[in-house]
Amino acid sequence: MNINNAKFEKGAVKPDQYPDNDIPEITFVGRSNVGKSSLINALLNRKNLAKVASKPGRTREINFYNIDDTVYFVDLPGYGYAKVSKDVKSAWGESIETYLNTSKKLKLIIMVVDIRISPTEDDKMMNRWLANSSLPYIVVATKADKITRSKLKERLLDISSTLELDDNIPLIPFSAETKQGREDIMNYITSVL
Repeated sequence: MNINNAKFEKGAVKPDQYPDNDIPEITFVGRSNVGKSSLINALLNRKNLAKVASKPGRTREINFYNIDDTVYFVDLPGYGYAKVSKDVKSAWGESIETYLNTSKKLKLIIMVVDIRISPTEDDKMMNRWLANSSLPYIVVATKADKITRSKLKERLLDISSTLELDDNIPLIPFSAETKQGREDIMNYITSVL
């Protein structure tokens, strides 16, 4: 997949604000502060296209990044951030669920987890939802550069067993720093497109 022109197109909170075209969508979902924006930037070879917030819980809209008018990377608000009101948390959950249930152009969901920690209850709930949907998805474990090589297999096994991942769901370790896993993820995206 060659990337010549990647740009932020729009933020949305409800379906009538989503882009009105037939461009397929690759969607990123995960907890707040798990590295979704860094993953998007690394996949697109851009430094600051997706804004990386210093504090979790900053992405409040569904952000659509247009890549060469051929695909959108869609960044959903992070779930599970404790320091926001129940009303805000509920609104985020509603906007994520509405998007996942109504988007007709969704080709792949990339569920993002932090390789250093066991998946949370929110992660398990999201994975169950994805497993019960008919939507194709993969799991990407970010921040792989933050653990030793000897711990990699152990951490991936923990994530896989905690999420109860089916054998057919790819689990890819990734590092925004070293670009480990970038090629595997981009190849997977290309194959679904």
